[in-house]
Amino acid sequence: MSRSSRRSFLKRSLFAGIFTGISAKSYRASFAAESPSERVRVGMIGVGNQGGPRNNMKYFLPNIEALCDVDSGHLDAAGAFLQKEADRSVMMTDDYRRLLDSNDLDAVVVTVPDQWHALMTIEACQAGKDVYCEKPLTLVIGEGRPMIDAARRHERVVQTGSMQRSGLEFQFVTRLVQSGAIGKVKVVNVTLPGPNWIDRAKHPVPNSPPPSDLDYDRWLGPAPMRPYNRNRVHYLFRFYWDYSGGQQTNFGAHHLDTAQWGLGMDDSGPVSVEGTAVYHPEEWYETPDKADMRYTYANGVTMNCRQIPGLESRKQGTEFIGENGSVFVWRGGVEASSPDVFKSVEVPAPLVRKGAVVTLPSEEKRFANYAHVNNFLDCVKTRETPAADISIGHRSATVCHLGNIAVRTGKKIHWDPETETITGDPEAAKWLMKEYRAPYSLT
Repeated sequence: MSRSSRRSFLKRSLFAGIFTGISAKSYRASFAAESPSERVRVGMIGVGNQGGPRNNMKYFLPNIEALCDVDSGHLDAAGAFLQKEADRSVMMTDDYRRLLDSNDLDAVVVTVPDQWHALMTIEACQAGKDVYCEKPLTLVIGEGRPMIDAARRHERVVQTGSMQRSGLEFQFVTRLVQSGAIGKVKVVNVTLPGPNWIDRAKHPVPNSPPPSDLDYDRWLGPAPMRPYNRNRVHYLFRFYWDYSGGQQTNFGAHHLDTAQWGLGMDDSGPVSVEGTAVYHPEEWYETPDKADMRYTYANGVTMNCRQIPGLESRKQGTEFIGENGSVFVWRGGVEASSPDVFKSVEVPAPLVRKGAVVTLPSEEKRFANYAHVNNFLDCVKTRETPAADISIGHRSATVCHLGNIAVRTGKKIHWDPETETITGDPEAAKWLMKEYRAPYSLT
């Protein structure tokens, strides 16, 4: 597929809403058949879990030219996967700065714990690299604006890994809401799952020396020095405040992002938030077991965000309630209050409508992941704005963080989305930034 036809296909299928029935497998193949001169050369920073063979490495496979991880076990497994699936070896290192210094890379994929997102993204922009940074974009709100400034100053393409932006069902529902199909939106309900720390860790373990295959000091980076505990690192990092914000910033970075998108608030946000949370009774991890938050927007829309343990995936998502009906979107489909809601907007293939429910065929399950990655790769070439531009990632992460600030302080937080400040409460405003461990600095 030529550069111009690839660009045309992306614009048609991902932005204009005229979807085709192309399968995920065919979609991958069409974009993999590029000449070496057209191929975007990518370095992967963080190749365990989300950044590893089962996730991001699959989606970037034809473009990978370097691998980096401070865990040698993850690095070895990633190298073996690349050798098996692509029949080639690439530069492998435990120092991400080698990737930034390389003239053989066009872009980097940042898939590391959240405390590293800002520093790595800013340094990559300064080094002339485009960036695909996993969600949530930031650990704290105050990191977002410096990241955007770096991207703009150095004219870099930065995509946030909120891949629902490239999901067919999510594109359809936001277009539906913005078309007025349910009338003026009054309420938005966002439902998130509870933590899966116990599923992964089972039970607490004592602190111990870090394993020899992990450079723990560099894994921590700007986060505070703590004794090593295997139940705080790798996937489980997301349930400790030093490194992340629990399911509020994990799944919230998807479903709250969809709410912002549908409400047309990509360059704004709520004006207040309050809420409560319930934590593990023995404090096995730090982020909430349950949470109930209420956001208010300047236009009168109320958004309720609830974190519910044991919530099945079909119930996790975003519901828009308007004057004339409602729609709920989850990963896999859209359900309306009535079939009439779908009358004003054509349901595009490959989505399938049956009454008041629209579903995505199971064979298209990973379409959003491949589409989101290929949108980024195409924008690296065209220099166009990606589907989840860094500014969008910042605004959506801000909504997530404001909810956490409200439940952690026990206060109603008043937010000015224009100046991006917490107003009337200097103590609460301190939560907008976090002190970095020396010698790390955001500046």
